[in-house]
Amino acid sequence: QARLVESGGGLVQAGGSLKLSCAGSGRTFNSAAMGWFRQAPEKEREFVAAVSWDGSSTYYSDSVLGRFTISRDNAKNTVHLQMNSLKPEDTAVYYCAADPGITSAQPMSLHGGSLRYWGQGTQVTVSS
Repeated sequence: QARLVESGGGLVQAGGSLKLSCAGSGRTFNSAAMGWFRQAPEKEREFVAAVSWDGSSTYYSDSVLGRFTISRDNAKNTVHLQMNSLKPEDTAVYYCAADPGITSAQPMSLHGGSLRYWGQGTQVTVSS
């Protein structure tokens, strides 16, 4: 059974950094775009960042552009999200997602409601 498992969340002070990782298992995700979404309490889930199947292109939400960096390692079936200059408003549960039908980065931001594979989420809390 295909799975995505996130790790790396935690508590950090404003201005600090965290690196999230998402490991795929049960199938290869090497031909699929992968992305990160987040959901804060009492808010809808929102797109954060995505990377194309081969890592050649990335796409970010305006709220994280310049602070977050997404990358992938197809040899390890993993995707990472380096988060710098964290703000209290970045506090949320962060989810990794992928869909074999999407290979480029930008479309991931449009299909968050229908992506096939999701991780269980990892909590990121940024204190002020």
